[in-house]
Amino acid sequence: MRDRLAIAGSGAIACGMAATAAHHGPVLLLARSDSSAERAGAMVEKTLDRLGAEVDPEHVQIVTDPAALAQATFVVEAVVEDHDVKARLLAELDGILGPTAILASTTSSLSVESLAEASGRPERFLGLHVFNPVTKMELIELIFPTAASAETRARALELCETIEKTPVEVPDVPGFVVNRLLFPYLFSAVRLVEDTGMDPAGVDTCMRLGAGHPMGPLALLDLVGLDVSSAIGQAIGEPVPPRIRELTAEGALGRKSGRGFHTY
Repeated sequence: MRDRLAIAGSGAIACGMAATAAHHGPVLLLARSDSSAERAGAMVEKTLDRLGAEVDPEHVQIVTDPAALAQATFVVEAVVEDHDVKARLLAELDGILGPTAILASTTSSLSVESLAEASGRPERFLGLHVFNPVTKMELIELIFPTAASAETRARALELCETIEKTPVEVPDVPGFVVNRLLFPYLFSAVRLVEDTGMDPAGVDTCMRLGAGHPMGPLALLDLVGLDVSSAIGQAIGEPVPPRIRELTAEGALGRKSGRGFHTY
């Protein structure tokens, strides 16, 4: 890997990105606390073990001091899907990184143009929308702000190719392509359950066996996370069904909390 890659975040997307990149060279992972660092380390190790990957453990170095990213040349922000949170972190990273370093965000629905301005280096910024689980999903949606340089575009494509993903450049519209088309369908499945009282497992079975989908819509919402799904719905202007709001308020966020539409 030509660029020195760092990932700012310690959740499922950040850890999946780190595990994926570790096959191709060293990567830094920035966690905000010792407890987050410990959880991230366990998650990365579990992911690599599950893949049966022979990766040098030292390829993933987890740090808690943002200053440790100073020598990174390509930094991917992968924190909560909230513009203000992302904007603050991007501005902080801009003050740490060298002038030629590229900043990217894994946002799944927010305006990349707006985040680019917040980053302080719009010519060296992009949206790098990866999909969960990162180790298995091949697609990366690339979203470039107006000011993005030709070098930024070339290095983003090079990174995608290095980690063996398929990049597709998409427009900077809410939800980009996949989520803009996907979430109206997912939310319609929730409304069907609300209207009919049908068992979520039955809905998922119908769509898996009848439509050939690898995963039913309610199981997919659980995988994405119901809190993240709510944020995406709000960003793309798709009304969030009441049942999702109720589950989120209960702390039932899907797989990551052990319960959502299904129990894990």
